Amino acid sequence: MRAWGRLGTWCVAWPRAGTGSLPSSSVSLTRYRCASCGNLTRFDVTTTRRVRSFHHYTVGGELTVEDAEVLEERVDEVLCRWCGTGSSVELVSHEAS
Repeated sequence: MRAWGRLGTWCVAWPRAGTGSLPSSSVSLTRYRCASCGNLTRFDVTTTRRVRSFHHYTVGGELTVEDAEVLEERVDEVLCRWCGTGSSVELVSHEAS
């Protein structure tokens, strides 16, 4: 993922450069199910994260984010992508999935 950096330049922001995915320590193992439409696979999940990371800038000014550590993570909202509801989304236990 890239983010718009200062001075109008693109910089690698999250996930860690070269990995193409979130660090495994921050990947949520939570499963959801929409009781309204039966969806088990598509949800819009809004989270808030507090992360400590090492920012490494090259002499040319390019940023690489390394050693990202999730200090705190909170799920703010979960919406079903199929029917748009958030009130019918429920957690699914790993044994039931």
